[in-house]
Amino acid sequence: MTMTNQKPFIAGNWKLFLTSSEAVELVSTLQEINHEFEEAQMVVIPPFTALCDVHITLQGSSIQIGGQNVYWEEQGAYTGEISALMLKDVGCTYVIIGHSERRQYFGETNATVKKRIKAALSHDLTPIFCIGESLEEREKGETIHKVQTQISEGLEGFNEDTVQKIIIAYEPIWAIGTGLTATPEQAQEVHGFIRNELSEKYGNETGSCAIILYGGSVKPANTFSLLKEKDINGALVGGASLKAESFIEIAKEAIKAYKEK
Repeated sequence: MTMTNQKPFIAGNWKLFLTSSEAVELVSTLQEINHEFEEAQMVVIPPFTALCDVHITLQGSSIQIGGQNVYWEEQGAYTGEISALMLKDVGCTYVIIGHSERRQYFGETNATVKKRIKAALSHDLTPIFCIGESLEEREKGETIHKVQTQISEGLEGFNEDTVQKIIIAYEPIWAIGTGLTATPEQAQEVHGFIRNELSEKYGNETGSCAIILYGGSVKPANTFSLLKEKDINGALVGGASLKAESFIEIAKEAIKAYKEK
């Protein structure tokens, strides 16, 4: 399956926010006016406790759901973990893997990211594979090297067909939850590098069709300028996805940007 980037891809990562009832209230609002952003692919990524109720609420909607993490074993004595099979069972079609917060706070490495990606793909979950550099690395001019290493080690041993099933999210760590955002030019530079890297390693079709998202303090005000850039296919949205109004505005701005490409 080769994914295409004909629609902007907008994913809302709710992190450690929203109870199940709050999550249902939010997606109910989104569902009511789903027709206003049908030209975008919308995904919500709630906490694990809300997945089942959100899935039930979104039955019949084009909005899809994802998990915030996945373990690489299917079952066993792994207290606190969740498997790809479990995510599939509650209606997930996507899963975030390697988010910078998982790397920073929970010891995630490129090696464990690769194992999680394999587990997700084995159950037809689409990984949203996160990569990005810290402020210190950017200031030292190490951004491209860091991103290249994460791609190389996170996708080590994967073939062209496998990589075509993976979404990549570039999220500069210094821009996550800080209010800082990469300029469109900074974001495009890294996105362009990622696309070229995929083309060189896995073929031109893989590179040209890859869905590459930007994540890092995405808001309605900066969505249009970011998504107008050639190699930015969507956004991984944090705080602005927790309110229906701002999440919808992001989707509308993304659709406008795509029409101008």
